Amino acid sequence: MEALLLAIYAFFVWLIFFKLKWLPWNTVSQVIVITIPIVFLTVLVLTLNVVAPSSSDVRVLKYVVNVVPQVRGRVVEVPAEGNQEMRKGDVLFRLDPTPYQLQVNALEAQLANSEGSNRELQEQLSGAVAQVASSKSAIDAATARSQQAAAQVDLAQKRVTQNRELVAKGAGNKFDLEQAETNLVNAQGALDAARSTEAQARSAEAQALAGERQIRQKMGAKANGEWAQVAQVRAQLEAARWDLSQTTVVAPANGVPTNVQLRPGSMTAAFPALPVLTFVEDEFQVVALYDQNELTKVKPGDEAEIVLLTNPGQVIKAKVDSIIWAQGQGQSLSSLAVPNTLGALPPGRFPVKLDVDARDKALFLAAGARGNAAIYTESLEFLHIIRKVILRINTKVNYLILKLH
Repeated sequence: MEALLLAIYAFFVWLIFFKLKWLPWNTVSQVIVITIPIVFLTVLVLTLNVVAPSSSDVRVLKYVVNVVPQVRGRVVEVPAEGNQEMRKGDVLFRLDPTPYQLQVNALEAQLANSEGSNRELQEQLSGAVAQVASSKSAIDAATARSQQAAAQVDLAQKRVTQNRELVAKGAGNKFDLEQAETNLVNAQGALDAARSTEAQARSAEAQALAGERQIRQKMGAKANGEWAQVAQVRAQLEAARWDLSQTTVVAPANGVPTNVQLRPGSMTAAFPALPVLTFVEDEFQVVALYDQNELTKVKPGDEAEIVLLTNPGQVIKAKVDSIIWAQGQGQSLSSLAVPNTLGALPPGRFPVKLDVDARDKALFLAAGARGNAAIYTESLEFLHIIRKVILRINTKVNYLILKLH
């Protein structure tokens, strides 16, 4: 762009001083002619760097997933092929499901057995509860008989006392007294029998309650509406079924698997440090690195444009998502040594995350692609056209492959 402006300026100088000769070509005019473009271009470039800053370090970042199986086993099938597009849910590889299926079968049988035992215990519990209720009824009946017998004893005792008084006064006979004493002995015997029956009923109730408690202890506590034993086996069965489902490993997102060296017959284990393949998602981020003083007027939502070496001739529209106001040089690592203030990037720059517009979201952007970017702030918008022209010239230049071999 600067060369184009200089070429236009040179044309007007030639036209005015040499072709039409409107002004003389002397020392003063020569100094002025040379000074004007230098001052103008310097002011223009410095202003553009503030109101429309550009970056020559743009990077396309993609999420990379190190695929590790959740269970160990022998690989029986690998449908995934390296660097071939896959959709989310497509099968990457399968492990031998036999040991996990056998575990599921065993736990299903154990669950059925536990549920049968639980039903049997429930029936026993119902019988024990009924026996407790029957014992309580027997206690009530025996208590009533004891109370009745006690009343009869009291009455018989009164009759004996009355007859003794009559005999002592000569107004009664001994036969009535003997009969009253016999009735008292019979009433006391009936009372003892009623009390014995009541004691037996209470003992039966205690045994029934003990049996009920024993059955409830066998059944255990409840969890989520089920008895603990059944709930425990069911949880183990669900865990076994989950392990079985993990023998089929699927793509976590849309993308491509890379470094696929897994083959049928290989053994894998659930060890995060040993991924079996790498999966590169289609989801991407675009980050541009800017010098710290270039971001004074930049804020989220500003318009931006991106050109990449992998997409020559194409301008990608974007907006500023955020400025990452942090970098490694701003962190002091815990160490006994003197803190090192030098970082991987000697001139400390801050990354700016750019959100690609919806119209360009479908473009294929390779992970690690590099290029240029420009951000257009709300200041001096009439100058943005110059930066846009410069950016479009750069993307055309990207068609050139400047190699001599």
